[in-house]
Amino acid sequence: MLYQNTQFETQKDLFEFLKKNKNELVAQKRAIIKQSDSFQYTQKKETQKSFFINNEIEAIQATIVMNTTNIMDSHDDVHIDGLWKKTISENKNIFHLREHIMAFDSIIASGKDISVYTQKMSWEELGYNTKGETEALIFVSNMSKKRNEYMFQQYSNGYVNNHSVGMQYVKIALAINSEEYPEENEVWKKHIDKIANKEKAIEKGYFWAVTEAKLLEGSAVVIGSNPITPTLSIEP
Repeated sequence: MLYQNTQFETQKDLFEFLKKNKNELVAQKRAIIKQSDSFQYTQKKETQKSFFINNEIEAIQATIVMNTTNIMDSHDDVHIDGLWKKTISENKNIFHLREHIMAFDSIIASGKDISVYTQKMSWEELGYNTKGETEALIFVSNMSKKRNEYMFQQYSNGYVNNHSVGMQYVKIALAINSEEYPEENEVWKKHIDKIANKEKAIEKGYFWAVTEAKLLEGSAVVIGSNPITPTLSIEP
């Protein structure tokens, strides 16, 4: 078994490594700015929508799913419901960007032109043939053609249906599927049944539960790190 390019002979050896180095691994995860990562899940429906706003319109309002909880990503992380609550109340300087590029010509909207909130939604509403719910991170972004004409046109024509967040982790807990690790096993039992792709977590035997994160920006991306991050609506 592999973990960060380290080879382990057995799953128990991996669990012992994670337990022994838990504090250091958490510190590493908290130290980086993370852009949400891809995961593989095949039960996706077609979610693309076409909006086709009249070319004479100079401003649009897009309602966007930037992130969803209860999915295990490629860094073995699972975002837990409620992780955005604190940052939404505190951070009023959130950006809507093109492909995570923090540069003037990549800003789509910012400041008073963005409102951010969370909303419980079913996976089926967002394109998964899966029972259960997620807490979607929603951006309502007021875009002007004058500020970023290229991305204005991309959204207006229904071409943007994948998004990703730039964030820093604040609170993380290790979950392990073994009663030999009581603290970590409690985290596992608390969250495992809510994870849409829990077969991946069961195969690995562990995950990192992220219970608080600092939101820095949300981006339009070509291939979504999380494929269920669509544009929900576009209005003039």
